[in-house]
Amino acid sequence: MRNQNFIDRDKLYGMLDNNAPSESQLNDILNKARKLKGLNLEDVAKLLCVENEADIQKILDTAEYCKDEIYGRRLVLFAPIYTGNACVNNCVYCGFRRDNKALKRKILTLDEIETETLHLLRMGHKRALLICGESPRNDANYMVEAIRRCYAAKDEKGSTIRRINVELAPMSVEDYAKLKAERIGTYVCFQETYDPIEYAKFHPAGTPKADYLYRLTCMDRAQEGGINDVGIGVLFGLVDYRFEILALMEHARHLEEDYGCGPHTVSFPRIEPAEGTPFSLPENIPHPVSDKDFMKIIAIIRIAMPYTGIIISTRERPEMRDKLVKYGVSQISAASETNPGGYDEEGDNTAAKPYEKTGTTGAQFTLGDHRSLDEVISMMIDGGYIPSFCTGCYRKGRVGADFMDLAKPGLIKEFCKPNAMFTFREYLEDYASPETKAKGLELLKKLTQTFSKEELKKRVEGNLCKIGEGERDLYF
Repeated sequence: MRNQNFIDRDKLYGMLDNNAPSESQLNDILNKARKLKGLNLEDVAKLLCVENEADIQKILDTAEYCKDEIYGRRLVLFAPIYTGNACVNNCVYCGFRRDNKALKRKILTLDEIETETLHLLRMGHKRALLICGESPRNDANYMVEAIRRCYAAKDEKGSTIRRINVELAPMSVEDYAKLKAERIGTYVCFQETYDPIEYAKFHPAGTPKADYLYRLTCMDRAQEGGINDVGIGVLFGLVDYRFEILALMEHARHLEEDYGCGPHTVSFPRIEPAEGTPFSLPENIPHPVSDKDFMKIIAIIRIAMPYTGIIISTRERPEMRDKLVKYGVSQISAASETNPGGYDEEGDNTAAKPYEKTGTTGAQFTLGDHRSLDEVISMMIDGGYIPSFCTGCYRKGRVGADFMDLAKPGLIKEFCKPNAMFTFREYLEDYASPETKAKGLELLKKLTQTFSKEELKKRVEGNLCKIGEGERDLYF
């Protein structure tokens, strides 16, 4: 199946013609979604054609219900480490594109990767995403060494990165196997756009990324290389967002049918301005996605693929990110830098920094959310969310199809909520500001009382006490 194009372009566009649901059809679809079994392609096509604000609110309300039922109030946190911005591709929307002469190029040394990791650890992060441009200097062997150095880093409190995800260009089965051997978590790669005709316009010939089919089938090779957690996504703004959502659904179906498990995560980046990249300016984006439509599509994927993680990065503004966690988002980056060496240049990201300051040092795109990790966590506490740095499932082997087998009947909750609380308590003890610690401990007290099983409640209370007394890395 590795070389098969499973995206039927004409079929998907055809499903969007005059396909808005009637009121009864809409209600039937949303009632079906509340059963937490997901939706089919035809259901999703109808929801994508909804434009009435009252009907969109019904979709949002359904997404809120589905998220609460599956994820509760947990919200996973991570940060990227850009190991390099050298790139042989010339994608018209990307600050890393080969022809961007305004960009300062850099490939981090292993010592510099350790320094970046230490900055994240000193903020309180436990999960990192390694990411870079596509270049012979950033090949799989380099990434293996980068992963090893990142895992080996330890801050003054003894903290280490417990899970490394990677977002890398497509590669061979053999290279994917090398990454798997280094204990990576999720392998992430965005198709950018699933429309093969438009894809050619945005990815000029003569570069590796110009090969649409090789990119489309990268997750097949990753699976064959032993990586069973994969993350997909598109760059919204290139083509009609409705087509992209249907194509994401088809990609998930393909993975489910051929490998027994759909994507672990779906990411939702929108095009943001990048220095030296005129295409990325708002007036030049071919199909901009409004905030209203963006919220709608997040909600649709949440109810269509209820057990899949949804990721929003710091591309988005704080007010948008704070809204989206209610309607479907389950993972967010925080205190991010998008240029290699950015954390060491800027310190620990404790203050807002304008784009002009980071753009000249090799950033991939403009950041929308400049809040520190502590500020993001403070917001989460105010909203009643549980900040989670949990990595228990990955280290216990609850990944891929095994994870879904626990998630779909609701059994995974007995692990996820306690483990989130344990990592939250660690953060409060080791890295939080006094104000954040005080209100975070109050939230943990309230959350402890919500466990209905007395035995589980006692185990949670016991571990929280142990963490308060100095023990670390406890998980079920």
